[in-house]
Amino acid sequence: MPLARSLSVTSLSGLEVWDEEFELEDAVLFEIAWEVANKVGGIYTVIQTKARLTAEEWGENYFLVGPYVESNVRTQVELIEPTNPVMKRTIDKMNSSGCKIYFGRWLIEGSPYVVLIDVGFTAWSLDRWKSELWELCSIGVPWFDREANDAVLFGFLTAWLLGEYAAQSEEPPHVVAHFHEWLAGLGLVLCRQRQLPVATIFTTHATLLGRYLCAGNVDFYNNLANFNVDKEAGDRQIYHRYCLERAAAHCTHIFTTVSQITAIEAEHLLKRKPDIVTPNGLNLKKFSAVHEFQNLHAQSKHRIQEFIRGHFYGRLDFNLDKCLFFFIAGRYEFSNKGADLFLEALARLNYLLRVNHSDVTVITFFIMPARTNNFNVETLKGQAVRKQLWDTAHTVKERFGKKLYESLLVGQLPDVSKILDKEDFTIMKRAIFATQRQSQPPICTHNMLEDSSDPILNCVRRIGLFNSSSDRVKIIFHPEFLSSTSPLLPMDYEEFVRGCHLGVFPSYYEPWGYTPAECTVMGIPSISTNLSGFGCFMEEHIADPSAYGIYILDRRFRGVDESCNQLTSFLFQFCKQSRRQRIIQRNRTERLSDLLDWRYLGRYYVAARHMALAKAFPDTFIYEPHEPTSTTGFNYPKPASVPPSPALSRHSSPHHSEAEDNDDERDDERYDEDLEAEKDRVNIRQPYNLPIKSKSPTVSGSNGSDDSSASEKN
Repeated sequence: MPLARSLSVTSLSGLEVWDEEFELEDAVLFEIAWEVANKVGGIYTVIQTKARLTAEEWGENYFLVGPYVESNVRTQVELIEPTNPVMKRTIDKMNSSGCKIYFGRWLIEGSPYVVLIDVGFTAWSLDRWKSELWELCSIGVPWFDREANDAVLFGFLTAWLLGEYAAQSEEPPHVVAHFHEWLAGLGLVLCRQRQLPVATIFTTHATLLGRYLCAGNVDFYNNLANFNVDKEAGDRQIYHRYCLERAAAHCTHIFTTVSQITAIEAEHLLKRKPDIVTPNGLNLKKFSAVHEFQNLHAQSKHRIQEFIRGHFYGRLDFNLDKCLFFFIAGRYEFSNKGADLFLEALARLNYLLRVNHSDVTVITFFIMPARTNNFNVETLKGQAVRKQLWDTAHTVKERFGKKLYESLLVGQLPDVSKILDKEDFTIMKRAIFATQRQSQPPICTHNMLEDSSDPILNCVRRIGLFNSSSDRVKIIFHPEFLSSTSPLLPMDYEEFVRGCHLGVFPSYYEPWGYTPAECTVMGIPSISTNLSGFGCFMEEHIADPSAYGIYILDRRFRGVDESCNQLTSFLFQFCKQSRRQRIIQRNRTERLSDLLDWRYLGRYYVAARHMALAKAFPDTFIYEPHEPTSTTGFNYPKPASVPPSPALSRHSSPHHSEAEDNDDERDDERYDEDLEAEKDRVNIRQPYNLPIKSKSPTVSGSNGSDDSSASEKN
């Protein structure tokens, strides 16, 4: 099952510029997804971050279509009257026919237009439309599957919207409709069945059956060709959903997916090979630091250290300056996200650090939302004790400072033995006694509703990592997404990531992987796998990923134990790096961020739309894709200094110690950060400039103003 090269995984700098100039004046783009202005998962991030680039290309002819959710609309959408006369007539006609359609601007970068459909308002049509679906496609949707019922309503309403838009147009329009995932797929099927003048694109971000199979602990990738897909879907009671997804994949003009590994999966499970792979990008403006990102790392790390001081009060027998912060975050899918492998590797890492008498302590955060009823009392007490100690120290400092000030005023040196009186010592002793605790620091920061059956907690009990004094690896399970308003760890996710040293994502099933991508653009090294879209993408583009802080774990061609040993090796080698080596590695990681910019990766969506137009309207549009040749393959070269252990780098480092200076003197490698950065920058060609259409003033400007990319801050 080799990974064949495709249009999306050839070199970004080796791609020829797609200079076909499509006349898009009379073309209209509808992008349809259940997660438009409705955050559910990763598709929300894809659409939200890509919106600015797409709005620049299509201008006033770009419309996002999603469900109307009142709580989201109140905070994310500005409702307005449609400026497009055809769209206004379309919405008015649908509203007068018993629908409830809203129009507005989504308050994100690019300010795209959104058409929001209230599916609940037309629920009275559900039975009639389900009967029609059965007659047309022989797909029956059970009454108890609320998500599938919503998909039926949303699908019929979006097909109605597109058909009405075509009918209200004075001249036959060239409409492109891009549908994301199975929840929106029925609208595509109906468009083709009704023979609407619409060029269709269907993107699957992860196959339904693939996610269910991997969650069931099957040997997924070695048996892709052997699955009886109808039986497997039926056994898991998702056959109707699977049929909707497969029908959309086969009816669409252009079928895309987000990574090469998912393309192979789709070919076997959905029985159609994707026409083009469209990798997910990020809007680097959101993640780029205004100031030098190493300083932001130091500031965020300090805030995490403050939390650690409270969490481990009374057991703070390790040096915080020798602490490394690892983390894993995402949906709570214990096996799919690799949390099982990560915990086993942590147990082995703990053993290695102990037998090698390492002075490094690893504190690992698991940020995965689970069912809880409140914060853990012991965890809250720890933060209260820390704050009390801080207040006590300030009280004593003020008393000390006042006495010192009065002594100096009269021209006398203070008597140090008298400057602290008995009351000061009493205050400090009471504070010390308050830090005593009889129990170990808690593993979980919250009270779990299903503590006895929780996979992470049960695995922790099995491997015996209970945050004891002898353990060099500590574990903190935070079963809630991070928030700056939390009384426990008041940090946003982005700020938390910046303060950590390593993100660990050893996923078994990860069609793309936004978490390691976000780490990369913030300059934080990460561990991914060759079963994730992100890992495969980076392996394709970087000759030596680990030198750039992108560690690729082999979970495809190795057994579980071998993969666990490799992960343990990655973690242990990272723990042995000096602080200066980690700083240089972060510089290198951050320079890769341009690879993940939508200004580069957005071109694949441009190609998909052009392909769909040419296929649906061959008399008007012609598209001939460039075939990748053997010379277009490219690997981001190794950096000049490997491993990152320079002796003469000072300007890229915010702080350093004398001990580290002595260590660096023993290192003969010379390292020039500016020279290496310049060599890296020339390996990525300047961003592809999309043809920008005229827009209203509320649409954000072009990318030309964002030339100060993250890679140029070093």
